[in-house]
Amino acid sequence: MSLTVAVVQFGPGEDKAANLRTIEEHLRTAAARGARLAVLPEFSVFTAPAMDERFVASAEPLDGPGVGRLRELSAELDLTVVAGVNEAADGERIRNALVGVQGGELRAVYRKVHLYDAFGYRESDRVMAADPQEAALLEVDGFTVGLQTCYDVRFPEVSRTLVDAGADVLAVPAAWAPGPLKEYHWGTLLRARAIENTVFVLGADQTAPTGVGNSVVLDPMGVALAAAGEAPGVAVAQLDRARLEQVREVNPALRLRRYRVTPEAR
Repeated sequence: MSLTVAVVQFGPGEDKAANLRTIEEHLRTAAARGARLAVLPEFSVFTAPAMDERFVASAEPLDGPGVGRLRELSAELDLTVVAGVNEAADGERIRNALVGVQGGELRAVYRKVHLYDAFGYRESDRVMAADPQEAALLEVDGFTVGLQTCYDVRFPEVSRTLVDAGADVLAVPAAWAPGPLKEYHWGTLLRARAIENTVFVLGADQTAPTGVGNSVVLDPMGVALAAAGEAPGVAVAQLDRARLEQVREVNPALRLRRYRVTPEAR
C-alpha cells in the first residue's frame, strides 16, 4: 500500500485572490504528478509581515470564500488538501487554524495550541490559543494523517498525541520565521518527530520573507524522500506502508515506551 503526497511551499501575501491563484497552480501541479494528498503552509490564504490587525481584518469563517475555494479545488482535482487559514474569532483576535478538505468537504479542523510568543514575536497579541483538543485526523488511501501547526512541532507531546490516536503521517504546515539558527531548528525538529514516533512527516513552510522554505517529506527513519529548497514549488514523494512497518519492527519505540501524554487545558 502506498500514498503519493506533495508538500507545497510559496510566499503568500496580503492579496487573498492572488494567494488562491497561486495555491490553485501548485495544487494542479501536485495532482498532475499523482499526489493524493497536498500539504500547504500555515496562513496560506493570507499573510502579512507582522502579526497585527491585518490578520483580524482578513479573517474569514471556515464556511467563507477562502476555504470554499480550497473545497472546490479538492473536489475538482480529487485531492485531499491540508492548509493553514486565519479563522475569524471574536473580532479582535483570530484562530490560527488548519483545515483538511477532501472530496469537496471540510473533513478536519485543527486550531493551534501553542502560540509563537518566542524569538521576539507575539502571536498571542492577535491569535486565540486553542486548548488541547481531540486529534484532528484524515484518512487518505489507507493512511491516517494527523494535523499540527508550526510552533507546535517544538512540543513533542502534540505529535505523540496524534500518533496515540492512530496517525502514521504528520502534516505540519508552517510559517517558520527566519532568524539565527531557525532553519536548522526547523529541519532538526521535523526529523526528531519522525524518528521518535516512527511516522512519516510532511513539513510545508512558507518561503521568504515570512518563512525559511526547506519543505520536506520524511520517512519514519528521518530520511528525506523529497525536499524543496528556498524557492516556491512542489515536492512529491511516495509513502510506503511496508517501510512504516519495517521501521517499527526494527525500532519498536512506540511499543516499548512507558509514558503517556496527558493534555492540560488552561
